[in-house]
Amino acid sequence: MARRRRGPNNALDAWPGYVDALSTLLMVVTFVLLVFVVGQQFLSVSLMRREHTLDALQKQLAELSHMLSMTEDKNKSLNATVASLANDKQKNEDQLKALAGQMALLNGQLQSKDQALASADSASQQQNTKISDLQAQIEELTRQLQAISNALDIEKKNETAKDAQIQDLGNKLNIALADKVNQLKRYRSEFFGRLRDILKNQKGVNVVGDRFVFQSEILFPQGSADLTAEGKKEITTLAKTFKQVSSTIPADIPWILRIDGHADKQPIHSAFPSNWELSSERAITVVKLLISEGIDPRHLAATGFADYQPLDAANTPAAYARNRRIEFRLTDR
Repeated sequence: MARRRRGPNNALDAWPGYVDALSTLLMVVTFVLLVFVVGQQFLSVSLMRREHTLDALQKQLAELSHMLSMTEDKNKSLNATVASLANDKQKNEDQLKALAGQMALLNGQLQSKDQALASADSASQQQNTKISDLQAQIEELTRQLQAISNALDIEKKNETAKDAQIQDLGNKLNIALADKVNQLKRYRSEFFGRLRDILKNQKGVNVVGDRFVFQSEILFPQGSADLTAEGKKEITTLAKTFKQVSSTIPADIPWILRIDGHADKQPIHSAFPSNWELSSERAITVVKLLISEGIDPRHLAATGFADYQPLDAANTPAAYARNRRIEFRLTDR
């Protein structure tokens, strides 16, 4: 301890002692703090190392857990593979048994085929004998066919000559037919020429191409197939003219006078169901009158066209009047 000092008055001086004590205490505190700081530093380093170690251990634990999970998955996959292989093994064993049965069956069939083959060899020898016989027959047939072929060649030559004769006859026939057609045209021209001269001033009578056309109003009342008095007169005149012309036509010309009945397309209001019946009946009426006037019925024909062959397609009274008509046509059969 510091010594107490006395002053001039011999009083006790304690201050230096306090200073020494405080210095000592401060040094102790400083040392303690230094030790605490150093200890704290070492403790921090130790804790950090432990944390790093703990993190590493946690990572290892996670890796081990992942590896364990993968191992379990592989184990499950292996178990499934083992089960599948066991199933495949069972199937293969079943297939093997089935194949063994099939093999036994095939062996039996093979034995049967061997027996059949032996029988076939015997039959083949018999067939060879038959083939030899057939070859001989074929050779004989070949000789016969050659003879037939020679005969056909001769027949073809004869047929060629006949074809030439037929062609010549056909040409002559065509010439004769053309001559007959020309003659018929001449008689038709004469017939139409005479009719034209007789009826040239008659209203409602026209020549259209190779046809002589009478309007229906000249011959028939509306909607009727009975000839009027004027109509009978016209047909009688035509019959007389035609008788004169037809008497000059040679008998070998196949001519025919065709009478065509036509109507308009207006709805019919008469005893006839339709224009078919009306047009046909009018043509037949004219034919009957011609027959009664002495025209040979073998050279007459009546045809009805209803309203399906119009001269004028318009929907007017004038067009309807033109389409209601009786046509005379001299033609060949």
